Amino acid sequence: MAFSSTGISFSIHEWRGSGPAILHVHHSDDEAWHVLDGQLTFRYSDRIETVGPGTTVFVPAGVAHTYSALVAALQADRVPAHQREIYRRFDSDVLE
Repeated sequence: MAFSSTGISFSIHEWRGSGPAILHVHHSDDEAWHVLDGQLTFRYSDRIETVGPGTTVFVPAGVAHTYSALVAALQADRVPAHQREIYRRFDSDVLE
């Protein structure tokens, strides 16, 4: 069962697959992931972290990383030339 909910200060989504592989930063939003099954690999500017089921990862605003809440928008529009504008809509920047 999949679910999705969005509020003024909090969004929660369930999905499968990867986030963007491009190192980026969100200027306004914190992000968190909770792994239900399998593994997720996060890349930061100074390290790589792989986590498994039952692990929650929190990335505060301002920390460059490779996973993001804008995944739905990026998955809906996979045209590479549109990516920078999608990031900008979410007050984020591509760093690579």
